[in-house]
Amino acid sequence: MSQVTVFGASYSVYVRIVRLVLEETRVPYELVEIDIFAKDSVPADYGGRHPFGRIPAFEHDGFRLFETDAIANYILEQFGERGLLPADVAHRARMRQIIRIMDNYAYPWLVWGVYVEEMERNRVGQLTAEELGRGAKCLKVLSDLAGDEYMAGTQLSLADLWALPMLAYLDLAPAGSKLLQEVPKLAAWLARMRQRPAVIATRFAAEQKTI
Repeated sequence: MSQVTVFGASYSVYVRIVRLVLEETRVPYELVEIDIFAKDSVPADYGGRHPFGRIPAFEHDGFRLFETDAIANYILEQFGERGLLPADVAHRARMRQIIRIMDNYAYPWLVWGVYVEEMERNRVGQLTAEELGRGAKCLKVLSDLAGDEYMAGTQLSLADLWALPMLAYLDLAPAGSKLLQEVPKLAAWLARMRQRPAVIATRFAAEQKTI
């Protein structure tokens, strides 16, 4: 099979999303670790892959892409695997809606607003009512929209792969784990998703320490 390369750090939510798509579609790939927060370790030519200096970047046989949604959809179309795109129009629309919710609200409120604040900025037990309230609202909206087994409809879709890395980080923070347990539907979904081989293969380092 032709060469697929993902550039980025394994701790990154968005790098993991791309890797999950590749794992679920069984497309072999190479991960080139690039930590954008360690400026002296970023290759000098990385700006040619991502002009905004973020991750992930992607290359397939000389064709380069950045932006996670563009990469994910390219993988599905290029390799003929449409199983992660619901056939039902309403379910496909719900999938897109949930992806946008994860990008615009869950990522800043749950990953940065809870996990990073507690686990990397030493604010365990110190989050404000406003910070916790934003997280709780995001989880409630997500739970209300999600299907009984999967995020969008009756099959695994990109919505599940978008949500997994963010909720996995959230669950590693004490306040985040508590918020999740207050939304049983999402807690049960996360427990099921964690059993998938693709999820196990792409675990964050922080997750591996808890096993």
